[in-house]
This record gives sequence, structure tokens and C-alpha cells, in this order.
Amino acid sequence: MVHSHVEKLISDAVSISFITDIWSSSVSQVSMLSLTAQWLDEDFALKKAVLHSQECCGSHTPVTISAAFEGMFEAWKIPKAKVHAVVRDNARNMAKATMEFGVKSLPCMAHTLQLAVNGGALSQRSIADALAVGRKVVGHFKHSSQAYSRLEDIQKELNMPVKKLQKDVTTRWNSSYYMMQSLVEQKRALSAYAADYELPATLIATQWGILEKMITLLDPFEQLTRDISSSVATAADVIPGVVSLTRLLTKSDEEQDKGVRTAKRTLLEAVSDRFSCVQGEPLYAIANIVDARYKDRYFDADKKEGARNMLLKVVEEMASGSDDQQGEAVSASADDPHKKARTGSPKLQDMYQEILEENELSERAATGETASQVHAYLGEATIFKECPFNYWRSNQARFPAISRVTAPCTSVDSERLFSAVAHVIDEKRNRIHCDNAEMLVFIQKNLPLTHKDK
Repeated sequence: MVHSHVEKLISDAVSISFITDIWSSSVSQVSMLSLTAQWLDEDFALKKAVLHSQECCGSHTPVTISAAFEGMFEAWKIPKAKVHAVVRDNARNMAKATMEFGVKSLPCMAHTLQLAVNGGALSQRSIADALAVGRKVVGHFKHSSQAYSRLEDIQKELNMPVKKLQKDVTTRWNSSYYMMQSLVEQKRALSAYAADYELPATLIATQWGILEKMITLLDPFEQLTRDISSSVATAADVIPGVVSLTRLLTKSDEEQDKGVRTAKRTLLEAVSDRFSCVQGEPLYAIANIVDARYKDRYFDADKKEGARNMLLKVVEEMASGSDDQQGEAVSASADDPHKKARTGSPKLQDMYQEILEENELSERAATGETASQVHAYLGEATIFKECPFNYWRSNQARFPAISRVTAPCTSVDSERLFSAVAHVIDEKRNRIHCDNAEMLVFIQKNLPLTHKDK
């Protein structure tokens, strides 16, 4: 029943985006390849379905992965013409596999941010040394319940909230951010503990200063990572996020930058390098421009005209009945990143608003000179609080050629999927067959679809 229902939804979709990733079990010699579909139905409701989490045997070469894709898409009778984009990680084998399979792909933005932060800041000697010491401190309490009990007693004596320290993992840069946060929050308690008990290492004054400065510097990255990791974030959020983050990093603050100027500069260089081509990538550009929150306001002056031309080309092709480009126009997330930024990181939100205000006036001035659908749409003010899906639900009749399908911007859905797989293939069930594990996860993830659509 679940399979047939998902099959019906997939067959009705005009254009579909996909998320894929490879996971290796820590309790058995098993690797699995995932495939999650995402699309908009006729009412502009975002739909998602897990299609596969199948065993990926042998070496994970592009040829092997491409062949696996071939089998997956054939099993669901999905023609390549219906594939809008596949979101994957930055690994070369995944990028080459999608290319060999013959579909367009986008790198996971969260993974790209991971590479930028690790290469631009966390790998610097002074920061890496401070993190290494912090890791030893956290490890001391993680491996000793008695030590944690003593720390909790000290927290209570100091009228501090009783909290556990967080340890980072290498694959998640923001886990290092959370570790730094937890250490700085417990600085008084840790100092009191060190006065009475032995620690394997202690942070010196300059290292505490580095951690405090790095928390402030990395706060916008953490905010952006959370925004794009939302289950409803799409490719439309990439360009505004990168442009706002870049602008924030270019602003100087003598007091705030003291001690982390090099880290800030290298972060800016890493972000600029990793995301240098996003404004010229059609999948990102059109996603951004048809999102009524952003339109063409976040493009550099020399890229804005090119983005408009991309949209015009797609609109003309769709109007003439071309089926080849139906997946080019991308709608945006149902979430409001401005709202998130207001609660989590006012500085990052300031950049979003500042860029909008700078570009809004020029767009309004040009409205009277154009009568075309695209120029009329771009000439109107951007929405701020309104959900973009609701916007297109209300305005589809006015701009029928502009609104179409969504593409995700990260492979976070695959990460969440494999978290579910890890609960199925665990230490107590490490010999379960992959086909059975896939079936259980398929039902768990897709069963809610049968209830929502009734």
C-alpha cells in the first residue's frame, strides 16, 4: 500500500529533485546508498519520499554508483527528463557518478560550509591547539562519571545551570562550535574544579580568549548551517546566504576582530573560493530569482543581468511547450530565514535586510518600463514574512510560467535517513539483511504520506 501510494505521487509529479548519500555502518561491514525525492504538488505543497536506502557493495566508484542510480530510477519508472537535480556531497566519486548517469547535480551546501570552516579557521595552529586542549578537558568528564558528578556539584554551588560539556566530531564543524560554547559557559565551574582536582590539560588565558572570539566569529556560520539544514530549505537559500555571510565577513570591527583577524580573513577567502561559482550556476540562479523573498536582489551587479536572462530563457522555452527545461525554475523554502536570523543571529539578518533595501529601490524604479511577465514580477517588492509557497499559490495565475519545482540545498535529509538506518542496523541487529533494513526504513519514513494525503 505504501509503495503504490508513493509510486502514484511520483508519477503525478512534473519535475523531481533528489538527495543522495552513502553511509557505512559502524557495527557491520555494510554500506548503503540513499535516494530521497522532493517535489511540489499542484497546490504548491512540498512533498518528500524516501525511495531507496539500498546496499552499496564493493568499491564506491563512479561506475558502481552510476549503475546503482540506473537501477533505482528504473525501479520507479522515473525518466531522466523528469529529474530536476540531484543533491550530493562534494566527493569526486559522487560528482562524477551523477555526471556519468546524465543528470544535473548540486553539492551539499552544509558540506561545503564544513570544508570552508575547517580549512579557513579550525585548522589554524592556535585555534587547533585550543580545541585540542578543550577536547581533552571534555574527554576527562566524558570518561569519568565521578568527575561529572563533582562538576555538577560545583555548578550547583555557583548557582549555574547544570549542563554537560559537549564533545566535537570531525565530520561536523558546528560540533566544535558547540564544544567551544559549552566550555566557555562552564569556565567558572571548570576553573573551580581545576583548583581541587586534576585535569589532563587546562586552557590558558589566551586560549580562553581565542575560544570566546571564535564563538562570535563562527556564530553566523552556525546560524546559516541551521537555516539550510531545515527540511524545507531549498537551493533558493544558497546565494542569499553566501552573499550575506560574505558581506558580514568583510565588515571590520577592531575590538571584536582582535586576536582572530587571520581566522576571519582566511574564512572570507575560503567562503569566496568554495562558493565562487554559485551566482553563475543556473540551478542556483533561477532558484534564487523565482523565490519571492529574494528575486534578483542578492546578485552582484555584473551577474544580475545574466540571472534575468537565464529566467527569461526558461520562461520562453516553457511557454513554447519545451519539456526539456521544465525543471529549471526553482521555488523556495517554506521557512523564513529572516525570521530565523532574527532569533538566532541578528548580525546575519542585518546583512539579508541591508542587501534587500539597497536593491529594492532600483527595482521599483524600473517597474513602469516593462510589461513582460518576468519584469513585472521582478519589479514588485520582495515579500518578507510571507511563505514563498503561499505566494505562488496565490500568484500562479499572474505569473504562470515562473513558478515550478523545488530543489533542496543540502543532503541533510539523507543524514537523517541514515540516523534511522543506524537504529535498525545496530549492535543487537548487526546481521540484519540490508533488504529488510531498507524495507523497514521505507515504511517508517513514507507511511505518514498515506495519512497526509487522505
